[in-house]
Amino acid sequence: MASKPSSHSARIKENQARRVLDTAARQRRARKALENLEQDNNHEDPHADLVMSKKALSLFQEDSPEKRPKRKARTMEYYKQRFRKNIDQLLDEEANYDYEKDSVGYLSAQVPESATPPRSLCAVCGFPSGYCCITCGTKYCCLRCLEVHQDTRCLKWTA
Repeated sequence: MASKPSSHSARIKENQARRVLDTAARQRRARKALENLEQDNNHEDPHADLVMSKKALSLFQEDSPEKRPKRKARTMEYYKQRFRKNIDQLLDEEANYDYEKDSVGYLSAQVPESATPPRSLCAVCGFPSGYCCITCGTKYCCLRCLEVHQDTRCLKWTA
């Protein structure tokens, strides 16, 4: 009499085949994910140079030739938007600027360690989390978020 293979043994094999990362590998994975995000976000605003057409504006306004509004004086907000700088330009400008010894800039600003522990938030939904993925150490808050994490995110960037 042959015994049937149970589904329990399949789950055990699946768990044994799953890769578990140590803390160094988790840190490498997190650093690699941050570098990928920074590469994706490191570009100029593609819509910064767009200019609204005057013809398009006239389509949405009523025609009244006798009443022409006066030209508004340009405010400081206009120049802030027109000549705004990205983070790379600001950092280059600060690196070339000579600060006094007592003044603090963006590159030299530091704060002391926090007295409270860091908050642990769910990587899927953002709610406070109480659980950690066994495989990669990512935080999650419920079984539904764990399933989403395992299906789409777990060990995605690990080589």
